[in-house]
Amino acid sequence: MSETNQIKPKMSSAYRMRMLTTTAMLGAFAGLLMLLEFPLPFIAPTFYKLDLSEIPVMIGTFAFGPIQGVVIELLKILIKLVIKGTSTGFVGELANFVIGCAMILPAGIIYKLKKTKKAAILGMGVSTLFMAIVGVFLNAFVMIPLYSQFMPIEAIVQAGKDIFPVVTDTFTFCLCCVLPFNLMKGVMDSIVVAIIYKPLARIIHKGRP
Repeated sequence: MSETNQIKPKMSSAYRMRMLTTTAMLGAFAGLLMLLEFPLPFIAPTFYKLDLSEIPVMIGTFAFGPIQGVVIELLKILIKLVIKGTSTGFVGELANFVIGCAMILPAGIIYKLKKTKKAAILGMGVSTLFMAIVGVFLNAFVMIPLYSQFMPIEAIVQAGKDIFPVVTDTFTFCLCCVLPFNLMKGVMDSIVVAIIYKPLARIIHKGRP
């Protein structure tokens, strides 16, 4: 009994170190992925760019829980800022952080309650919808007004109208452009995570007490 008690703390300490190291690695990888962004001009104006940085964040969220997922999300933003800085007065980075948290938190909470593949898929589906809805209101009432110091709101709306003629104001812009953009982002990220999480989880949790 005493021998078990002596070994277990060492295993727990080793696992905590693994968790911290993995968190840092996932944050760094996510930060690098954030630099590899590309537009979807058939859905949204080119100043909206898609990246796959939520994939490592979601993996960390499933592996260690929603709070650790937020930490990885924050590390991602900080690493991106260190490498590239900001061209939007931190508006783009703030939007990415909030939207990212809106995606990982519902999935992380659902998966924490029941750690099954079905729960993970359900969580990512709920997260994709939640992120898309949050994205509409966040952009319409916060981010676009903030971004207007770099680009007039009229020009933003017109860029959306050039793709979807029904766009007439910031809210219809968000419904027609931001909503499908974030839905596609959520679906793409979820598919990749669903494919790669299980084999990665075996490596991440190796030696877990």
